[in-house]
Amino acid sequence: MSLENAPDEVKLAVDLIMLLEQHEMAPELVLKALEIVKRDFEKKLESC
Repeated sequence: MSLENAPDEVKLAVDLIMLLEQHEMAPELVLKALEIVKRDFEKKLESC
């Protein structure tokens, strides 16, 4: 599957992975930050 035909969530995931890898973020730090981001967006979904 080419990225240009991929679903938007896959494109976003690839962009985020590339960004984090370019900044050489530690995997443990990234996972902790993503948990915070996930909780924040789940709260936003609940308030819609």
